[in-house]
Amino acid sequence: MPKKFGTNTKSQEARERKEAQKEQLKSKVAKEEEDSKWVENDEHVVRKLQRKEEREAKRLETIKKKQEIKRLHDEEMNSLEGAKTKDQNPNPNKLTQAQIAAARARLEAERASLMRKKEKEVEKTEHLAENPNILPPDEISARTVEDAIKVLSINDDLLDKHPEKRFKSAYLAYVEKMMPILKEENPGMRHSQLNDKIYKMFQNAPENPRNQTHSKYNEK
Repeated sequence: MPKKFGTNTKSQEARERKEAQKEQLKSKVAKEEEDSKWVENDEHVVRKLQRKEEREAKRLETIKKKQEIKRLHDEEMNSLEGAKTKDQNPNPNKLTQAQIAAARARLEAERASLMRKKEKEVEKTEHLAENPNILPPDEISARTVEDAIKVLSINDDLLDKHPEKRFKSAYLAYVEKMMPILKEENPGMRHSQLNDKIYKMFQNAPENPRNQTHSKYNEK
């Protein structure tokens, strides 16, 4: 029967140490390999992010350039529009030649009308100045019988040296005759208006002594 030998403790310990060293070395190598992979991956990610940032920066720069070009274009167009408007109407407050001519013609017409009116007034004044005692019948308003008698007496003073009695009696008779007739024809008229109307009618009435005097003079 073979002789049994006892286990060599030292040899066993040596083998275990070697195995442990191998495992440590193996783990170290594996760790280094893993670490190297992570380093490579990190660098790749960084480069990828950098490229992305560069693309974004270029995109923003392109947008900025387009906006600047559009702004310059709009400014130029606005400037051209302003210049065009200014050329078409350089001074909105300035009158055109046609407007000036029309205004001048209007002023001339107004001045001519005023001149004609003034000439008529002068002629009328000169006519009255020739005989201040004679007043045009259309410009006389007799509100009362006494007023009418005074006016008629003044106007015919040159034709009759003592006209008051004749005019007064003739006019009173004419008023007495015409007042009822006019009241009936014009019921809405006031008494003063009726007197005024009778006076104007008396100017051309045959009862007026002045008309009788003129008729006698014309018969001569």
